[in-house]
Amino acid sequence: MDTKKAAKIFKALSNPNRLELYFKIAEMHESSFPTDTDSECFVTDIIRSLNIGAPTISHHIKELVNADLISTEKKGKFLICKVNEELIEEVSKLLSLQKQ
Repeated sequence: MDTKKAAKIFKALSNPNRLELYFKIAEMHESSFPTDTDSECFVTDIIRSLNIGAPTISHHIKELVNADLISTEKKGKFLICKVNEELIEEVSKLLSLQKQ
């Protein structure tokens, strides 16, 4: 992973609300993992669980998408977020400081 990409990821996660939002998306992803139910997270569920307004969540989701940490998909009137698992593995390798 190049340093510009890593900096973009860490910058996206440096905002406390955005980090909390990312953790919520990842938590919902993990909770659906054993059942393998497509690892989807509805934004409406996040809005209910966090004390952050919908426009602010929308902005933070955009930043997480721009950093490639998550992807989004529209299903009808609902927005669904998914964790980018490949990027998690890349960041994990980067942070372990092991030669790749």
